[in-house]
Amino acid sequence: MAARYAIRQARPDEQTALFDLWHASVQATHSFLSEDALAEIAIEVKDKFLPNVVPDVIVDVGDDKPLGFLAMSGDSIDALFVDAKCQGQGLGTLLMDAAKAGKNSLTVEVNEQNPKAWTFYHRCGFVDIDRKPVDDAGRPFPLIVLRWTRPDPSSE
Repeated sequence: MAARYAIRQARPDEQTALFDLWHASVQATHSFLSEDALAEIAIEVKDKFLPNVVPDVIVDVGDDKPLGFLAMSGDSIDALFVDAKCQGQGLGTLLMDAAKAGKNSLTVEVNEQNPKAWTFYHRCGFVDIDRKPVDDAGRPFPLIVLRWTRPDPSSE
């Protein structure tokens, strides 16, 4: 029997679990990051990002443990990460479908050196609209800016 999933708001007591999930996911998908760069970014995520967001999490209804999370600011996706052990099982797509609900457009920035994420967003209907030569902290990790726009139902 297939696992059933639910999306809910993260609880404050899950911050450590979300950081661990983020860290494992990044280790599996961001091979371009040096150990020093990953350590620097990890401090930012743990001390500055996660304490200031209340992401949506996707959980297995059997144990209510977060398997992935999505954080947004308005129409911008700030973070979408799925546990490394659960990638490729449709959880990211479920989170993306939830993000699209009620929105006419979304934007996201993806590391250029992370083709797996880039491909995921393209499959979800996003298109490239810009490129930034460095990340938001000025590190030499170019970002691709992508946008999704809800199709006009009258043109179908």
